Amino acid sequence: MPPRRRLSPDERRAELLAVAAREFAARPYDEVLMEDVAERAGVSRALLYRYFPSKRDLFAALYRQVADRLLARTRLDPAASLADQLAQGLDVHIEYFAENRNTVLAANRVLAGDRLIQTIITGELDALRERLLGVLPVTDEATRRAVSGVLKSWLVFVQVLCVDWLTEPTCTRAELRDVCVGAVLGALRPLLREDPAPGRPDVEA
Repeated sequence: MPPRRRLSPDERRAELLAVAAREFAARPYDEVLMEDVAERAGVSRALLYRYFPSKRDLFAALYRQVADRLLARTRLDPAASLADQLAQGLDVHIEYFAENRNTVLAANRVLAGDRLIQTIITGELDALRERLLGVLPVTDEATRRAVSGVLKSWLVFVQVLCVDWLTEPTCTRAELRDVCVGAVLGALRPLLREDPAPGRPDVEA
């Protein structure tokens, strides 16, 4: 057996999270054991627990990393139409959800009552809402508050709809995305002086 590589604490933590990402994606949350994560990472259980005192702490660190990466990949281009910007962001999230079904269901179903996990999810949704507010033609504070409220509710709607879709995929990814885009365009139209989607939104796959 080759000698264990010497890693810095940050490198070791990143390696453990990479292994955990594969484990939580491959199996339901309840079936993932810390012992399995340690074995696949080639470390002792004591070392794993030194970095993450519990499975919940390990998952929380992983999901925070996931949220940060999804935010980094969700780029809104003010030069593009709102429909195109929304479609791009939703494609990124739906792709991750589809490829990491068990991880997403763990965060939104198994750990739905966990305050830390929900704080991470709420933080991501709030960051997305602020980004959307930054590209919308909002001209006054009253309109901004109204639009912000619509976006907050819409993001929760998208989250619930996408999680339900993971458990029962009643439509294609493209259809799921287009439903979500259409919902917010219709909701915002009465609040914005400029039509958020002039003509027919071009959100086809």
